[in-house]
Amino acid sequence: MKMIQKPYRMGFPLFINYLPAIILSTSLLGCGKLPEISPTAPPPTETPSAPATEEVRSEKTRVTIPLATDSELTDLVRGNNDFAFGLYQKLREEDSGNLFYSPYSISLALAMTYAGARGETERQMSNALHFILSQDKLHPAFNALDLQLASRGEGSSGTEGKGFRLNIANAIWGQQGYDFLQDFLDKLAENYGAGMRIANFIEAPENSRVTINDWVAHQTEEKIKDLIPSGAIDNLTRLVLTNAIYFNAAWLHPFDVRATAEGDFHLLNGSIKVPMMRQTGSFGYASGTGYQAVELLYDGSEISMVILLPDKGNFDPFENSLNAELVSQISKDLSHNRIELTMPSFEFEAQFKLGAMLQKMGMSDAFNPQLADFSGMDGTKDLSISDAFHKAFVLVNENGTEAAAATGVVIGVTSVPPRVTVDRPFIFLIRDIATNTTLFAGRVMDPR
Repeated sequence: MKMIQKPYRMGFPLFINYLPAIILSTSLLGCGKLPEISPTAPPPTETPSAPATEEVRSEKTRVTIPLATDSELTDLVRGNNDFAFGLYQKLREEDSGNLFYSPYSISLALAMTYAGARGETERQMSNALHFILSQDKLHPAFNALDLQLASRGEGSSGTEGKGFRLNIANAIWGQQGYDFLQDFLDKLAENYGAGMRIANFIEAPENSRVTINDWVAHQTEEKIKDLIPSGAIDNLTRLVLTNAIYFNAAWLHPFDVRATAEGDFHLLNGSIKVPMMRQTGSFGYASGTGYQAVELLYDGSEISMVILLPDKGNFDPFENSLNAELVSQISKDLSHNRIELTMPSFEFEAQFKLGAMLQKMGMSDAFNPQLADFSGMDGTKDLSISDAFHKAFVLVNENGTEAAAATGVVIGVTSVPPRVTVDRPFIFLIRDIATNTTLFAGRVMDPR
């Protein structure tokens, strides 16, 4: 994993995530022809002004009335969160520094790939990704969850004079003339709003890579560029599946920039001086053996950041124990308290390949050309995943918007408030409160 550290900069938006999450290239030997499919309008998640690309789409339209039960949605989220923190444990083995990724976005992109998996490949992917539901239930459940997330932030504030944004976009890119099954294209159209964009990987792999990277940059408001590295797409590539998430929100209770001052942040091996934001107000709070937790709401109170602060000297044991069950229990334990909160501003990028980690998690056949079975895509066993990429950016500081500042509330109490001083390495999550979906996860070892 490659981590790019950026200096703290005053005047940037309060909180922005740019996630063109995962690119899956599938390679094969063989040829075929794309079926004749009637073009339709872009899916609801697609930005209308996206770069023009020739596209064929299923005649099926995206289902906008959820077809999943509450219990199926619960099973989907539980499985996604199990995968999220299983992946966290693999990612932290690769790098000892800062970490940031979107487990939800990765699950979404792999679910589109899973739609074409069959046999042992399907079984391995199901186990590794913790897909509890059967194929006929899983994809409608992802669609139902996506529809819920799309409704978040109505009337709430973002930054830079714009409103709250949680935008999720999917796209698939297929080789010109290759024959993909109608059922596969229908499933992606109905549940993910993804049309088949035509690419010429055989004759122009580099041009195709640039086109896909341009789409990613557009979906992330030009903040992430060159996601797919040079050479990752070649003349054996036949299909690329992409997912992008863009999140921009203001705090419900903004920090006052005038209260920010340099303070000590205690690394695992020494101390540094960094800008520390400060405020006292009403926050979700929980504590347990070896940790404190504090929840900061975003404007609209539908999505929050949860900071997990291990006690001094307890970071490694706490991180080792981190899993979906522990996070779920901490979330249940959160209750509103008047908190004296001190925490650093931070900004960094992360990018890494997922292929090796996914194989370690049990889905090895998907990457093996001799064993992979994605016959649900084209009716043959010629396809296999060649690589997967993920890139992320996170920025946190005290700047809010007018609407966020207008919603700041101080509740008086008669007791001395608990003090949470985030002055040492910590773990943070961004979650959808109603569904308990973990949208983003990361850790800050060094906020500089």
